[in-house]
Amino acid sequence: MTVRDALGAALDALTAAGCDTPRLDAEVMIADALGVDRGALVADPDMAVPGSAARLIGERVRRRVAREPVAYILGRKGFRGIELLVDRRVLIPRPETELLVEVGLELAPGSAVHDVGTGSGAVALALLDERPDLVVSASDASAGAVDVALANAARLALPLDVVVAPGLPGGSQGMVLANLPYVREDEWSGLQPEIVRWEPREALVSGGDGLDAIRSLVAEAPSGTRLALEHAPRQAEAVRALLRDAETLRDLAGRERVTAGLAP
Repeated sequence: MTVRDALGAALDALTAAGCDTPRLDAEVMIADALGVDRGALVADPDMAVPGSAARLIGERVRRRVAREPVAYILGRKGFRGIELLVDRRVLIPRPETELLVEVGLELAPGSAVHDVGTGSGAVALALLDERPDLVVSASDASAGAVDVALANAARLALPLDVVVAPGLPGGSQGMVLANLPYVREDEWSGLQPEIVRWEPREALVSGGDGLDAIRSLVAEAPSGTRLALEHAPRQAEAVRALLRDAETLRDLAGRERVTAGLAP
């Protein structure tokens, strides 16, 4: 088997399964199995695929056909300048969440910041990687997610303190960043199969209007606490109404994505 053969078979299977980016998915999985970058597949389509790699590619393609996300199949996902371990205990980090990191990067030197609902630790660890002067802590309601975040912190050699907590832990200081669940209950079944079948529902869905977790965090934060909250674009006005001196920031696609302000 050659790379051309493997790529053709994978592309046919993933296209038939309805995957949104079949060629990209196939190239990423095949390149990883061969231990090369994607450019090598284009440069040498006649490269031989050893039997062990062919079996690994076949297994990965079968998993992707079942609409398992590529990040879970490979066990990792890039986020800004770091690579994070991910599995089904945590959401796969999304590009739009980088806007929360951008908010944290604007803090004064030595500032304290707490990441609520840290998941894989993406926001907190990206901040520590880019701004080692910040005092960063994190929490998540899921013990499994905390384990993943701690594993990522150890792997990246970044000093992140992570605790299991359903909301804002007592004693938390400084600015609060949060990517909490914000999907409406009635939206869940209509989401992509990759989300519905594989990602943790409790990290995505939050009541009839999707704002239960955000309202709870704002309510428990001490008055005057600075918060930056990720949300769906259509929720921006409602989130602004929860905060004082609120301002909504737009993501790279121009959508209202993060609202910052003060707890009332």
